[in-house]
Amino acid sequence: MGGVPPRPREDPRPLKGVLRSFAFAWEGLAYAWRVQRNFRIEVLLGALAVGLGLWLGVDLTPILLMAALVLSLELLNTALEALTDLASPVYHPLAKQAKDTAAAAVLVASLFSLLLGLYLLLPPLLARLGLS
Repeated sequence: MGGVPPRPREDPRPLKGVLRSFAFAWEGLAYAWRVQRNFRIEVLLGALAVGLGLWLGVDLTPILLMAALVLSLELLNTALEALTDLASPVYHPLAKQAKDTAAAAVLVASLFSLLLGLYLLLPPLLARLGLS
């Protein structure tokens, strides 16, 4: 019988299993950082928004939540792209639709993040610069 290898047994030591799960998640994060330029750009923009929010003294909660949403969707988009490439190594219109739709989810979250950032950060920034 060929095909899929058997699933590894779970480690009976719960803490070790949790630590391994974190290690796998870290590998996924490192992979996305290495291969996804947009992920690196989104991390930078999120850090800039947090830094600006700190400087302006605004509530960081919505900024952090939106940054987490955008980055999480980018990670899911990366995973979906990899799975789609595995399942459909040659061009297929449904594979394109899956990839484009996952990318659209990141775009929608990014646009709402931008709007929220402008709403939260622009008025105090203009006041700090003496332009309002």
